[in-house]
Amino acid sequence: MSYVMISHKIANYAKWKRVVNAAKAWRKASGEKCFYVCRNSRNPNDLMVWCEWDNAARMQKFMKSPELRKRMKEGGVVGKPEISFFSGMEDLSA
Repeated sequence: MSYVMISHKIANYAKWKRVVNAAKAWRKASGEKCFYVCRNSRNPNDLMVWCEWDNAARMQKFMKSPELRKRMKEGGVVGKPEISFFSGMEDLSA
């Protein structure tokens, strides 16, 4: 599996969430397996998004797509997001 972590600020969480939810089918068809969001406890419009993808090539294609940029703008993303890619994850909780 492949993973992407995105840290960004948004103008309004309710609006952003509506745009994200409206994109579920598109994200899934693009190879996304899961989508998690964490809100900063001091500023709830500072978000960290963590997504799992079926493969790195599809993830990279999605992240570079003009459609994603359009939807991020529509959702009220403020400034340039910080994006990090990961090739694996290990569960050390047990």
